[in-house]
Amino acid sequence: MYDNNKKSGFVTLIGRPNVGKSTLMNHLIGQKIAITSNKPQTTRNRIRAIFTDERGQIIFVDTPGIHKAKNKLGQFMVNVAEKTLREVDIVLWLVEPTTFIGQGERYIAEQLSKIKTPVILVINKVDTVNKTEILSVIDAYKDILDFAEIVPVSAIKGDNTDELLNVLFKYLPYGPIYYDEDTVTDQPERQIVAELIREKALHFLDEEIPHGIAVSIEQMVERKKEGNNKDIIDIHATIICEKDSHKGIIIGKGGSMLKKIGTHARTEIENLLDCQVNLQLWVKVKKDWRDSDFLLKNYGFTDME
Repeated sequence: MYDNNKKSGFVTLIGRPNVGKSTLMNHLIGQKIAITSNKPQTTRNRIRAIFTDERGQIIFVDTPGIHKAKNKLGQFMVNVAEKTLREVDIVLWLVEPTTFIGQGERYIAEQLSKIKTPVILVINKVDTVNKTEILSVIDAYKDILDFAEIVPVSAIKGDNTDELLNVLFKYLPYGPIYYDEDTVTDQPERQIVAELIREKALHFLDEEIPHGIAVSIEQMVERKKEGNNKDIIDIHATIICEKDSHKGIIIGKGGSMLKKIGTHARTEIENLLDCQVNLQLWVKVKKDWRDSDFLLKNYGFTDME
């Protein structure tokens, strides 16, 4: 549907791991689409989230954090992030509220200097510093790239996010409404369910394990519950890890850890699907899956180049 009075376009969120890209996108959309965690490499695939109001439509493309790749999965993530820069209308670059500009940020600035796309610098987590410090951060960053705008926000508290939306619509072109106004993502339900399970594993497991896990949905079937008009969905999912020792930790003593992951994941999946869920989890070992082209594609990382 094309409307001369509406603006629309694609916006990517880019930045180092853990800077708050997924948290910001979830807040702007108003519900959880991307999983969040305080551990790096949470986001592995591009995720489209859609914001629509009377001004038009913004399609957010979340990308994996740019980092130095250590395996094929890491390289896949970096390739996805850098390719996205050339395909969108606006780039949102999220940074921490610090005047120290490290090598990682300078690498991102170098990549952004090669594109013609407008770049808006978003200084996130401003709730963690004094207002006077924010001015110093703006001063530190303003000369490393020719930014269209610089907007300080707190994604977790929602501070100044309305102003960020105003700025985005200012730079978006007039164009068609790509999705129905009630659509918030183009991700398949199975993929979101897998990500919610992985989020809980990231949250509860030790530091060294989460990088080496993936979640595969083996079955997702809807059925009528006896004596009840409400539907129930049976979900069978497998958590894939790289080592036998990791499998034991994921399962936990007497299955306690797996039960904990499953219980918390089921609650969020039921909220997402708005029905009762019967979630069954298994754990399998696939050694070095992050360096296997076949397994990466099998687990949904399909943009390998």
